[in-house]
Amino acid sequence: MSENTLLKTDTLNRYLFDDMHARGELVQLSHSYQCIIQHHNYPPAVRILLGELLAATCLLTATLKFEGEITVQLQGDGPVGYMSVNGDNNQQMRGIAKLSQTITNENTLHQLIGKGNMVITIRPNQGEPYQGIVALEQDSLADCLAHYFEVSEQIPTKIWLFSHEQNQQVAGAFLQLLPDGDGSDENKAKQQSDFEHLTQLTNTIKAEEIFTLEAQALLYRLYHQETVSLYEPQAVTYQCGCSSDKCLAAISQVSAEEISAILTEQGKISMTCEYCLTHYDFFAEDLKSFTSKQNH
Repeated sequence: MSENTLLKTDTLNRYLFDDMHARGELVQLSHSYQCIIQHHNYPPAVRILLGELLAATCLLTATLKFEGEITVQLQGDGPVGYMSVNGDNNQQMRGIAKLSQTITNENTLHQLIGKGNMVITIRPNQGEPYQGIVALEQDSLADCLAHYFEVSEQIPTKIWLFSHEQNQQVAGAFLQLLPDGDGSDENKAKQQSDFEHLTQLTNTIKAEEIFTLEAQALLYRLYHQETVSLYEPQAVTYQCGCSSDKCLAAISQVSAEEISAILTEQGKISMTCEYCLTHYDFFAEDLKSFTSKQNH
């Protein structure tokens, strides 16, 4: 795969199969993924898994039917104790991995995370948050996510995840049955047959195609005999979200006495964003409104 043929895109495409009661998604990412990993010295296997989690979270975020956020976390007793990607309905994404020990030859999901769970937290801007937990018992992240849909929503779902480590690009595809009709056994059987047909077609995606073909060209290659309605593409961006104001809000939760003690000892309060590693320093002048509470 030559460098000049690779896509430089950060785009999510959603589409409907008009005659088959199914929907699909395709996400192709480069810059947003590179922003997430660029300041962290992650081993290659960790970068790949974090990229897969990013692509998967984009696909899941696109299934939300409201404004809000989704966080997908992997937690376990392996060398990677914690990995998380957070995104919203505008496809603004950020992600992080925390290593509890040195990575040597580990490269599969289970070797990296160990025995653990996937935690999916959905926070709508309006309404109550929802959390789903599924054990990481399948062989791949894609299969674990498909299993999550089967368990939590009883909806047949398939997910494909791809990584191009050398050029730091990731991609993913998503296919889901849309239950419809009269609920008869005949109707269900046809829907299941249609879904299996689309799954077989999607299984033919090659990594080099998903990293070199524009979405429309790839979808035509896969589904040229089906009727597919493609929605307006959505841009995916990296958005850390850290700021001086958020750091100050966190400091405001600390007692005035403790703030003063740290300033006396260190001359400043320093904070570093764990996502983008931006460093913030706050001096006595910046924290006057907090320390003045001490005197009241």
